[in-house]
Amino acid sequence: MKILLDIITNRVIVSAAAGWFMAQAVKMILEIVKGSFSLKRLAGGGGMPSTHSSTVSALAVSAGLADGFGSTSFAVALFLAIIVMYDARGIRYETGRQARILNRMRDAAIQHGEEPLGEKLEENMGHTLPEIIVGVLTGIATGILVTTVMP
Repeated sequence: MKILLDIITNRVIVSAAAGWFMAQAVKMILEIVKGSFSLKRLAGGGGMPSTHSSTVSALAVSAGLADGFGSTSFAVALFLAIIVMYDARGIRYETGRQARILNRMRDAAIQHGEEPLGEKLEENMGHTLPEIIVGVLTGIATGILVTTVMP
């Protein structure tokens, strides 16, 4: 029971979870405003702001505030954040672009009477630079707020 209590009262863990939650909440609000809300978006990747970037930014900031910006925990969290954001912008974003092209090819084949080779691919996987920046800002603000407010 003590382990569970330690986990749920750990400012760094709570900050990362709150960073994820805040970005998802903002994403859902923006989707509703645009009129394109879908329950699938709750679990899906991509979109404004980047939930991945918000989560790892909150993690890094709160680790720095809790343990010091010269600590090993901050260094690990910082490099994890860099890797996650690089992946979200690079690999995952490019995978989404390729999925759009493949889906267009699939649709064209269907229009020509051919049998589709598979299901449509998920296109909204990665993030644009603005989505990542807003995610980082959301995460930093959340990390600062949670770390300074929580005992």
